[in-house]
Amino acid sequence: MDDGQDSARLDAETGTDWGGFGRPLFADPSVRDLRRVGVVDVGSNSVRLVVFDGAARSPAYFYNEKIMCALGAGLSETGRLNPEGRRRALAAIHRFQLLAHGMDAVPLTAVATAAVREAEDGAEFVADVERQTGLRIQVIPGDEEARLSAQGVLLGWPGSYGLVCDIGGSSMELAEIKGGEVGRRMTSPLGPLKLTEVKGGRKGRRAFIKEEVQKMAAQMGMQRDRLFLVGGSWRAIARIDMDRQNYPLHVLHEYRMSTKAVRATAEYIREQDLGELRNRCGISSARMELVPLASEVLAEVVRTFHPHDIAVSSYGIREGMLYQQMPPELRDRDPLIEACRFAEAKDARLPGFGRTLYDFILPIFRAAKPDRQRIIRAACLLHDVTWRAHPDYRAEVCFDNATRANLGGLKHSERIYLGLALLHRYRNKREGTSFEELYQYIPPEDRLQAEIVGKAMRFGAMLWLEKGAIPGEFRWFPKKKVLELRLTEAAWPLLGEVAMSRLKSLASSLQAEIDLKMVR
Repeated sequence: MDDGQDSARLDAETGTDWGGFGRPLFADPSVRDLRRVGVVDVGSNSVRLVVFDGAARSPAYFYNEKIMCALGAGLSETGRLNPEGRRRALAAIHRFQLLAHGMDAVPLTAVATAAVREAEDGAEFVADVERQTGLRIQVIPGDEEARLSAQGVLLGWPGSYGLVCDIGGSSMELAEIKGGEVGRRMTSPLGPLKLTEVKGGRKGRRAFIKEEVQKMAAQMGMQRDRLFLVGGSWRAIARIDMDRQNYPLHVLHEYRMSTKAVRATAEYIREQDLGELRNRCGISSARMELVPLASEVLAEVVRTFHPHDIAVSSYGIREGMLYQQMPPELRDRDPLIEACRFAEAKDARLPGFGRTLYDFILPIFRAAKPDRQRIIRAACLLHDVTWRAHPDYRAEVCFDNATRANLGGLKHSERIYLGLALLHRYRNKREGTSFEELYQYIPPEDRLQAEIVGKAMRFGAMLWLEKGAIPGEFRWFPKKKVLELRLTEAAWPLLGEVAMSRLKSLASSLQAEIDLKMVR
């Protein structure tokens, strides 16, 4: 994953030295066409429009609408698309086309998956859609569906290794990813809509699931890396796992489960009243009908492949369609850093100061591992994007934004660390907020380091000079517990009473003495 550090420091066009950040790509002509992209996914269970906007490498969801049409319901018995689902899907697509024109998101890219490709009237449906709405739908084979889903995972986890498991209404796909490339892939009839039509009750269904998963294991081989779960039924199971464990951070992307947790949640689903569980977890009734079947499939997948851990991905086939359009240079970029740079350019009072701030406070964190320095870098880029919030709530808005925003490339623990750093950018103490139950999910030493990052940014933000000017530098001597601040003569008057108070607060958290020096 490239965060820009290997890019040329000096921009040949502007003469700007981008330092370790590299040149931002979100406004580059090569990716400008990706600033607003609309895709339609015609699935066996749902039809969805997503319009992406913002930083192309880590796009925001400008618009997202789903209709549960159940096109694939009854397909095994009739060989045809569900007539009511077909009518609803056509109406939804007509609406999506009109919306896309209003949002300047045309032409839409549209794909159809298992139900349409298997139904005897699938081609007729595609022709009807094009005739009545003008939208041309590409019907993709199962291995292509698997590839696009895997590319969606790579949008959020560049360079990942593991097995992508995408469940739809009528099929389940597996795809292998290694070092940012998609390898072996295959499809199966393990979608929950298909499973409703398997004969022999629960016993017959379990035998069918086991046989199909073993076929996949024989072709894919043993996969002991991470298992990435893609698809609405998997996300619903993850939501139920959160409910079972009273987990407070309700962000599905990058939510982790163990194999033991999957088994426990499958049992939990069997024991619960599904109506009560649906209401408690905010799952639609149409989705909830499929969850028990999907949980049986997941339990067998985990039992067969023995992944070392399991991660939920909110990115799938639609994000894979966007990834497909990206130039290689953009694919290699860090989605977190690109999203933060876009946010800074759009919302900060002094865009570009985040890079200066990071360079200024970095000496305090030289010993931090690269993964941690990456989060500190993100914090510096985001340190000022919520300045419009009311001062009494700014710290909490920062924390909420970091922990719940649509940011790729962040584990839940990293979200909490980033949130704490930004909270301390605006206040010294973290007690008394509505987020205290989340602090327990990172160790005490990380809480302290996040506090130090926030206080360092809080002080550094007081040292504004002209754009690009370096106010001075920190030197940190951890063994001596001395924090040396060297300020230029031009910056020295900026060390006023409030700034000095913030510097003392930072030194207190470091348990350090302050050594001030003017440099000429």
